[in-house]
Amino acid sequence: MNFFSSKKVELPKHNPVLPHALKIPALEKLVGKRVILASNSPRRREILQTFGLAPEIIPSTFEETLPFGGFQDPHEYPVATATHKAVEVYERLVNENPDDAPDLVIAADTVVLTHPPPGLSSTPRFVDEMPPPQDILEKPMNKEDNMRMLLDLNGGVCEVVTGVSVVFPVLEAPGYKIKSIEERTLVHFAQNENALLEAYVESGEGIDRAGGFAIQGLGGMLVSKIEGDYQNVVGFPAASFFKFLDVLIEEEVDFLSD
Repeated sequence: MNFFSSKKVELPKHNPVLPHALKIPALEKLVGKRVILASNSPRRREILQTFGLAPEIIPSTFEETLPFGGFQDPHEYPVATATHKAVEVYERLVNENPDDAPDLVIAADTVVLTHPPPGLSSTPRFVDEMPPPQDILEKPMNKEDNMRMLLDLNGGVCEVVTGVSVVFPVLEAPGYKIKSIEERTLVHFAQNENALLEAYVESGEGIDRAGGFAIQGLGGMLVSKIEGDYQNVVGFPAASFFKFLDVLIEEEVDFLSD
């Protein structure tokens, strides 16, 4: 009597959900789906993998050249950039292979803004004092630029904003839908000695980071506290993202439908 079946077990072609992932609706719905992260950021990849999601990595070719001054609300800037990244990757993959189109494309963009608006910052102001405009701090061009950024942030507060956009297929034109969220975190810098700032700049860690610092690395020495999601400062607001997916499952009929 043969207790063993000769029938071949068919494994899902795509399965981004790792064995240690929590059994929550958002992750269970992603089993067997083709999920793309439109980013080459190792930090975003590591954060998602920590929570049990290992998407394919296909960086977007979208040039991040949107004019910051064109946004009345600066918090819209990273959301718009993330949206362009996600759409570019989704459309490219659909054109390359319509029979293996993505079920979900995830894109994110993180920026550092100076001078958080009233209500977010604990920095005291006179009642009739107008807050200064928020400026964006991009990645420093060189060590001198990195030092300039850190001197500006030293002893003050900045706002880290991440825009996250997802693209998923739907039946109506243009064949996909876009949904987005944003996450804001305040980072308070200690009043650091110039020698510490100079040593950090010489380490080179801040050159490839928006705002010129990495809180999860040596840059953590410069920070006194944060208000909000730590993972958001690193590069991806995982807690809000998975709650966002749960909401989409409840509210969007076509979201990750079989």
